[in-house]
Amino acid sequence: MVKISVKNLNIWFDSTQALKDVSLDIYANEILSIIGPANSGKTTFLRTLNRLNELERQFRMEGAVDYDGVDIHSLDTQILRKKTGMVFALPLPLPLSIFDNVAYGSRMHGIKDKKILLEIVEKALKEAYLWDEVKDRLSTSAFKLSGGQQQRLCIARTLAVGPEVILFDEPCSGLDPISTAKVEQAMILLKETYTIVLVTNNVKQAARVGTRTAFFLSGEMVEIDKTERIFTAPADDRTNDYIEGKFG
Repeated sequence: MVKISVKNLNIWFDSTQALKDVSLDIYANEILSIIGPANSGKTTFLRTLNRLNELERQFRMEGAVDYDGVDIHSLDTQILRKKTGMVFALPLPLPLSIFDNVAYGSRMHGIKDKKILLEIVEKALKEAYLWDEVKDRLSTSAFKLSGGQQQRLCIARTLAVGPEVILFDEPCSGLDPISTAKVEQAMILLKETYTIVLVTNNVKQAARVGTRTAFFLSGEMVEIDKTERIFTAPADDRTNDYIEGKFG
């Protein structure tokens, strides 16, 4: 089932074109990995899906993005961003306790019952592979967590508001291999319930977790296919050259 459909997407920031005629479908319960060198348009594409680009000056867009068959520009941005949670490259915990970080969004949406909040927090922390590490210190500051734990806390905070799609923008860029592995484990399990779009500069990560992989270059989508095929028999020589590290 198609969750998000992108048709003939073109994006400019002032006179600079960041995306050029990109068309692709994102399927429910898949991990779509997006790879490509710097300035290839990967993050711009990701931020299009929850309309974050609109916060930038001189932003202009042509084309269509549909979410469950509905144009995202007909949706209230708060509703859209609740449905499409985003996890950024650097973990940004709030200056609150671990519990309050995860419960923050639910409280903002009017949930006050402590028992319900605890159930939401526990479920989100378990899905983010963090519960066993923090269950006995939920009242301590989130800043006392390691970098990898803080990133998984931010994933839990995103999950707690009940999204359908999770957008990951380089979520492991500053993490050690052990923390990266835990985030990747979480992604693979989350795929059963959520649709995931992962922007990553780590081609090995894309190969490990991606259901399909898209290769972007200079604002264009060069190709998209099942991850195994992209990494073993890509259709375009430029894809192969990038994967083999000949440029990037």
